[in-house]
Amino acid sequence: MARLNVNPTRMELNNIKNKLNTARKGHKLLKDKRDELMRQFIELVRENKEVRRKVEEGIAAANEHMAVARSVMTDEALNVALMLPMQEMSLEITEKNIMSVLIPVFETKFKTADENDIYSYGYAFTSSDLDDAVKALSDNMTLMLRLAEIEKSCQLMAAEIEKTRRRVNALEHVLIPQYEETIKYIRMKLEENERATTIRLMKVKDMMLEEAHHYSERY
Repeated sequence: MARLNVNPTRMELNNIKNKLNTARKGHKLLKDKRDELMRQFIELVRENKEVRRKVEEGIAAANEHMAVARSVMTDEALNVALMLPMQEMSLEITEKNIMSVLIPVFETKFKTADENDIYSYGYAFTSSDLDDAVKALSDNMTLMLRLAEIEKSCQLMAAEIEKTRRRVNALEHVLIPQYEETIKYIRMKLEENERATTIRLMKVKDMMLEEAHHYSERY
């Protein structure tokens, strides 16, 4: 593993040690974030599978009832029946923060609280299958919005998981080993310098003792 290009000094050693401690703490936090995101992502994927199944069943039932209604009603009667809807739905979109990921939250509001307002026609000249088709689509609308909310959340969380995973790998396999290798290199260089200094001091001492010995012999 390549080390950093630094001067082998004690100040630089302390600096790299501090960076290594920070990198290790960040690595742990990012791993915890990645694991929690994965847990919530898996829960959303499971819910997505169940909600999608219900939505597909609801749409299939609505199409089936609508096909029967079209077979017993004229196109003109069907168009007139559905021309002026009485119920209206509005959608409010907010955001929720999950592990620094902003996921959408859909909230629906209806114009009136009367459930029968989904039928914009009288019952005298329409088929009961049309009623069933309208009811199936109305009941399915909330599920479809929830499905859209989940799928968008999964998309955003998957992107954040991938980004967090890359950061964890960069710290674990690149930055932290570089710091460790640099610390090892600086310590080795400092030890070499200490040994060299000790040897020089010993030589100086020997020279001083030898000079003092010759001086005493002369006098």
